[in-house]
Amino acid sequence: MGLADLTALAGLFASAFLAGSILPAQSEAVLAALLLAGVQPAWLLVLVATIGNVGGAVLNYGLGRSAERLRHRRWFPLSAAGWDRSAERFNRWGVASLLLSWLPIIGDGFTVLAGAARTPFPLFLALVTIAKGGRYLVLAAAVT
Repeated sequence: MGLADLTALAGLFASAFLAGSILPAQSEAVLAALLLAGVQPAWLLVLVATIGNVGGAVLNYGLGRSAERLRHRRWFPLSAAGWDRSAERFNRWGVASLLLSWLPIIGDGFTVLAGAARTPFPLFLALVTIAKGGRYLVLAAAVT
């Protein structure tokens, strides 16, 4: 594995981490481009993307754990009513909603709410890894 491949893996990790966090990014396009460019092995690309994306979700989880004490500040992105509605939905659907954490925009919200709801971290990690890793596996299979 050469320097170009290591640089590609680092870029994939960074894009997946950002995409897994509340920041907007597009890791699927990066993964697909690397696969189409012939960067190998494909399983390593899927693994790096999954680890990066789950890492971003873990950051969201940590933000959610801190949100309760910060959510009443003026700069907080949700109103008190919006936060309460979101928390109510998460509590209604339960931790199984983390299997949808791969979805753009709303998936990030699920990971933040899981932290706020004090979802046990091992359960959070397992469900988010299944969801996000599964998405990358399906994408890799479709591209190759």
